[in-house]
Amino acid sequence: MDNQEILALYETVADITDQMLAAARTGDWEQLAALESRCSSQVEIIKQNDQPRQPLTPMAREKKTRIIKKILEDDRQIRDITEPWMARLSVMINSAGTERKLSKAYGANQAG
Repeated sequence: MDNQEILALYETVADITDQMLAAARTGDWEQLAALESRCSSQVEIIKQNDQPRQPLTPMAREKKTRIIKKILEDDRQIRDITEPWMARLSVMINSAGTERKLSKAYGANQAG
């Protein structure tokens, strides 16, 4: 791949992370998961091909840096949204599991 194709891949990832952030903001977890999968596959392509045959021009290097910074900022904002949600979900799951265990333990004792 040439440098322009690599930059286009980075731009695609930036577009996807922008969509992921929008999905996280609206709580569309299915869309977020689907986009995360697309993003991962694009990142894998970048990892396999980001060996420039020729050095980036200063302008291209600046563009790549700007795109990467945007991707990282989107990622930070997505984590800011999803991490508290995941923590609440974990508490709910653990509470439900504890409730079932208590019900099973004490329900069995009360029946006897």
